[in-house]
Amino acid sequence: MEDIREIESALEGVLFASGDPVSTDKLCVLLSIERKTAETVLSDMAGRYSYERRGFRLVRMDNRWQMVSAPEHAEVIRQALEERKTPPLSKAALEVLTIIAYFRPTTRAYVDQIRGVDSSGTVASLCEKGLIEECGRLEVPGRPIQYRTTPVFLRSFGLSSLGDLPDLPVAGEEGEGQMSFLEK
Repeated sequence: MEDIREIESALEGVLFASGDPVSTDKLCVLLSIERKTAETVLSDMAGRYSYERRGFRLVRMDNRWQMVSAPEHAEVIRQALEERKTPPLSKAALEVLTIIAYFRPTTRAYVDQIRGVDSSGTVASLCEKGLIEECGRLEVPGRPIQYRTTPVFLRSFGLSSLGDLPDLPVAGEEGEGQMSFLEK
């Protein structure tokens, strides 16, 4: 990759897509360029972005580079991101998520049986939010859809795996049949 514009474009793409700091060495390997070329191009880009007062900056942290938002726009960016935040999940949504997480894969009919109410709207909403997904169909008449939790569920609840879920309470310990551990 010899053309400086092509190198800049590739560096922008990698740094933008990464979101995290990327080492100079990794950028050199990815673009098949010399370290000196990478350092020069990245430094020039960082200076130009700052001089042109762009909405982002290219910052160096030791041997790593990262694209970040311009500090002068912090307040408006914070406001924009607050608007994107999803509202907290309802008690019904938490109940459905709990049932699917612990009894995976499971069907909506099973969730309805445990909760004693129709959960179709809640299941659809959780699918839209990416917290659960379809994962097949049961081999019984009607072939009901089975659901499981997603990596978005794990990330949202700070879990590395479903094995990190707390143990289900024993019936009768804290109110028979209640999922009181959700309220902790």
